[in-house]
Amino acid sequence: MSRIVAIVGRPNVGKSTLFNRLVGERKAIVDDYSGVTRDRHYGDCEWNGETFTVIDTGGYVKDSKDMFEAAIRDQVKIAVEEASVLVFMTDVQTEVTDLDSQFAEILRKSKKPVLIAVNKVDNHEQITETAAFYQLGFGELFPISSATGSGTGELLDKVVELLPEDDGKDYISEEIANLPKIAIVGRPNVGKSSFINALLGFNRNIVTDVAGTTRDSIHTRYNAFGKDLILIDTAGIRKKSKVEENIEFYSVMRSLRAIENCDICIIMLDAQNGIESQDLNLLFLAQKHGKGIIVLVNKWDLYEKSTNTAKEYEEHIKKRTAPYVDYPVVFISALNKQRIFQAIESVCEVYDRLSTKIKTSKLNELLLPIIQATPPPSIKGKTISIKYIQQLPSKSVCFAYFCNLPQYINDSYKRFLENKLRENFNFNGVPIKIFFRKK
Repeated sequence: MSRIVAIVGRPNVGKSTLFNRLVGERKAIVDDYSGVTRDRHYGDCEWNGETFTVIDTGGYVKDSKDMFEAAIRDQVKIAVEEASVLVFMTDVQTEVTDLDSQFAEILRKSKKPVLIAVNKVDNHEQITETAAFYQLGFGELFPISSATGSGTGELLDKVVELLPEDDGKDYISEEIANLPKIAIVGRPNVGKSSFINALLGFNRNIVTDVAGTTRDSIHTRYNAFGKDLILIDTAGIRKKSKVEENIEFYSVMRSLRAIENCDICIIMLDAQNGIESQDLNLLFLAQKHGKGIIVLVNKWDLYEKSTNTAKEYEEHIKKRTAPYVDYPVVFISALNKQRIFQAIESVCEVYDRLSTKIKTSKLNELLLPIIQATPPPSIKGKTISIKYIQQLPSKSVCFAYFCNLPQYINDSYKRFLENKLRENFNFNGVPIKIFFRKK
């Protein structure tokens, strides 16, 4: 089940400042003017061993005629629908405004857990002033200062308490819970539905539809030719009413949930448009979560081709995603059912690689001589010595390198080690995580 926390509220109460603090990096632009946050920002927050996704939303202004504020308003409504927990930001310096009260009515209708964070509480005198926000009717208040971080620990404790269990099942039946889950994500109109329909169309009686309790994702069981897996469909996003101008935002919301709950992520592209920024975001998100990755280039039948077109096209895609380039690219036509079963073969191969377990003896036998021939560069006159390598027991593919000074190993040497792993073992389509630990 998805674990999404949305930070909502009227403009200029400090939502982006809190978001930056929770995700630990300055992703959202912060300014004293209202309406700065127009695009949505996403990030991962970890607290007390629990990881969840945080969304920074724009300031909600009811009934505004301003074009941007109207678009932001609709995006906030979508975020409220999609989130598991809502953090309602208010400002102690302006007390309760009419806009706060109007927004509180909307949040009450959502039937979601709502936590009121009263921001800009910088001293003890202001803590007593937060009592005015009880009139919004949500119970417990959390006085915080998003600028200094004061009070955010208590807020996060409550957020983690309210989050649903991370069982990865998204409320699907036990019968299919252990089957490989394949999410098809991408921009609108690239052919996600057509691909699934093409797969299912040849013989519908060997397929069963299992609709999830959650309104978003429909899990379709594909059981043919010895392949038994679940396709998580993120298509059909245009059917949502009144979000035409926010279709990109809704697409990302659907994709976020699908990526969280899958084993393999298929990034589908339109051959005519190539790989775009949203596709890159989805690919890097899947990589960060340790999911298997395959890129499908659809509508290849409509693309004008010459001798090396496919090879050049693949090189262009991988140039955009560098340094991560070790994943399969399959050129398909969902309409003509061209290479769609080759795509499923690639999916199954990547899924098998995800469960690869390499013996510690073999790892050390192959990689230690390479490391000794090309050791990590010395830092501050200190020699770094890697003594031992081990694969960690984990859902994603992770390796631990035990050494004397783990803090001094830089990113370029980390990439070198990953490349050597990929040269010696087949991890095509599988993200690799490398950790350095003190020997």
